[in-house]
Amino acid sequence: MSVVDSVLARIPQRYRELAIRHRELLKFGTVGAITFFIDTGVFYALKLSVLSHKPVTSKIIAVLVATLVSYVLNREWSFRTRGGRQRHSEATLYFAISAIGVGLYSAPLWVSRYLLHLQTPYTSRIVEEIADFTAAQVVGLLLGMAFRWWAFRKWVFPTDHAQQPAPERDREPVG
Repeated sequence: MSVVDSVLARIPQRYRELAIRHRELLKFGTVGAITFFIDTGVFYALKLSVLSHKPVTSKIIAVLVATLVSYVLNREWSFRTRGGRQRHSEATLYFAISAIGVGLYSAPLWVSRYLLHLQTPYTSRIVEEIADFTAAQVVGLLLGMAFRWWAFRKWVFPTDHAQQPAPERDREPVG
């Protein structure tokens, strides 16, 4: 039994059909969860060490690392039945859209730090950390994720370039 079959077997029947219908979104969300932890880990590792005075730079580097992992996981798992473009064209589109995403991920942190001055010495260290996490890891993530989901489906992995269906052994179960 595959991992997907095992997970689907544990989902109540009334939700199983919904999960199957929206499996691409669920896979995209799973990739997002994995890369969230990568992004957060890299962001805080840099922000609390070598780039302590450059939180936006820390965030940009973290998003870039997470984006590389995201491309591989989305290409090979989330959108594996979509696309059909040559790999270099697809990767170019993916990273161009992700570059816009970097701006969307980083903008709330920039606003929090430099427009709202939610940083020391204007506020306490705990308020700064809460504001940084909320702006970078919640608001920025939601903005960037929503944009990337829409843009990836529209331009990088469109259905009009869909690949031929996978052989029976590689397909996910429908029921």
